[in-house]
Amino acid sequence: MLRVNMMRLGWESIIQEFGRLFHLLSETRFGYNSLTVKKTRRRIFLDHASTTPLLPEVYSTVSSYLTNFFANPSALYQEGVRTASELESLRRRVAKTLSAHSDEIVFTGSGTESDNLALFGVFEAARRRFPCPHFISSAIEHPAILEALRVIEKRGGKVTYLPVSRQGFIAPGELARSLTAKTVLVSIMYANNEIGTIQPIREITKVVRHFRKKKALKFFPYVHTDASQAANYLSLSVPELGVDLLTLDGSKIYGPKGVGALFVRRTLALAAQIVGGGQERGLRSGTENLPAIAGFTLALEIVQKDREDESARLSALKRYFLEKLFDFFPSAELSGARERSLPNIVNVCFPGADAEFLVLQLDARGILASASSSCRTLAENVRSYVIESLGKKHCSESSLRLSFGRSTTKRDIEALLQALRQCLPHS
Repeated sequence: MLRVNMMRLGWESIIQEFGRLFHLLSETRFGYNSLTVKKTRRRIFLDHASTTPLLPEVYSTVSSYLTNFFANPSALYQEGVRTASELESLRRRVAKTLSAHSDEIVFTGSGTESDNLALFGVFEAARRRFPCPHFISSAIEHPAILEALRVIEKRGGKVTYLPVSRQGFIAPGELARSLTAKTVLVSIMYANNEIGTIQPIREITKVVRHFRKKKALKFFPYVHTDASQAANYLSLSVPELGVDLLTLDGSKIYGPKGVGALFVRRTLALAAQIVGGGQERGLRSGTENLPAIAGFTLALEIVQKDREDESARLSALKRYFLEKLFDFFPSAELSGARERSLPNIVNVCFPGADAEFLVLQLDARGILASASSSCRTLAENVRSYVIESLGKKHCSESSLRLSFGRSTTKRDIEALLQALRQCLPHS
């Protein structure tokens, strides 16, 4: 298997290694010069689940705010007051998109930070009531959730990891049986970043509300969902979803990197994780990054406005791709669900293939894809724990994740299919 241990190699060595590999792939195996590839080959980005490019209107907004709103929003002079007023205007716009109150929106530095604030914030607040707070999550959550839960376990918390079906769904009944009097938080992602499976969040929140009512509990347990992948295609109305905490990430919605948000229901007790000047209602200290927040706000509005049209367009492309793919590769396996899944994510297992090598082969042909969550590629073991959790261990190192986006066209799908036919033996 191809492995580059980025924890042990310096950046110079890493660059040299990838340069050597690309030179080998392009000149020796495929018969064309790497410089020619750079000049003539069209690059097709099919990794939108890892990040998204800035929309042109978002770029313009960020640039404008960098110039016109540079003052610290905590300052007392006119420019500071004006910046603070604009910050609250942006907060109201985000709240409107979520059908929430403006004081329920906390701006953060990323989706990962939002997840950490949700989990550690509840944990620290709950420890004042329970010596051993109980959390419930699933086996296929994003690393931002799973790694936080591992830390919580080390700090004295207890965690139940719900199993998932072959298609990646949790069972609400299993959740109901796992709730206890010490459960403080249920954290289930809205849609999975590797296989696209959409979890039944409304059913999950109903199960928790019923438990609260039955046990006459005033506060806990709360429900958190990471909606970073879902924001482009699904409703974010928090009254409809019934969640108490919801994570968003600018880099997943064609907005700037380094900005996110956390919806925090008014009645919820949360302990701050970054302390200092007391910004963001004391929950996230640090001078607010107004240009990034402005870009995030506009991007969120755009993708939510376009979500139904984009879902229909990408669903058609996804169906076309799968039909053609399985015609040529009948032994390939779809991981995740055909229905109740995001329209842009396709995870395909090619049994026996080396997914990392396949990603590099596709890269040499101008196709940008991934083998698993990009947040796991810095680890020495890059097997997909999500695929393994589906009971498909044989696919954990043989699965390709493709994630389409606003720029993806049928022409791109045709190019992808042609590249796969060149890279993989007909089966």
